[in-house]
Amino acid sequence: MPAMTANELAAFLTASPVFAGVPAREVAALAAVAREESYRTRDWVFMEGEPADWFCLVRAGRVKILRASRGGKEVVLELLGPGEPFGGLTERHPSVIREMALMIGRRLRAAHESVRSLAGDPVEARLAAALLRLAERDGTRGPRGITLPYHLTRQSLADMTGTTVETTIRIVSRWQKDRLVADDNGRLLLADADGLRAIAEGEPD
Repeated sequence: MPAMTANELAAFLTASPVFAGVPAREVAALAAVAREESYRTRDWVFMEGEPADWFCLVRAGRVKILRASRGGKEVVLELLGPGEPFGGLTERHPSVIREMALMIGRRLRAAHESVRSLAGDPVEARLAAALLRLAERDGTRGPRGITLPYHLTRQSLADMTGTTVETTIRIVSRWQKDRLVADDNGRLLLADADGLRAIAEGEPD
């Protein structure tokens, strides 16, 4: 993607709820010192334990927040999209801190739910719950169901739920046959969200 101008950067920052309470002149000052960086698939932005020197906003693509399990397997705790922030906090703008605190609270709750699910729920329930969380946050509702606005690989879904890609492929294929989910031009469509919710909650068929 072409680099944004200072005005475009300012508009991009203003569009984020995190900067909603920051005066325009200060947003312009932040845009003047902001810098864009591009990363390839599987590149690291920063590692756990490193100082969070930068406050980051996703411009395009997806950023995974990963945590290694005791067995060394990477688990995806969060999948961030355009406009979503991550990284360090700033002490200069109270409104930014307030919005970031609310965002961190939401993410901690989501991470807690993910960890609790990994500890006790069957694989199929974890997969259904993960898809429902993504659909609730990012999905677009249409006449056929709820479509995720990005290509979600079976490997990514497996990483989000602490299972193998083979198991994920098998379960999603069965769901496609049962018309719970469908392929929509390379994107996953939740055709029967209620059916998936029943699976996530452990209800019998």
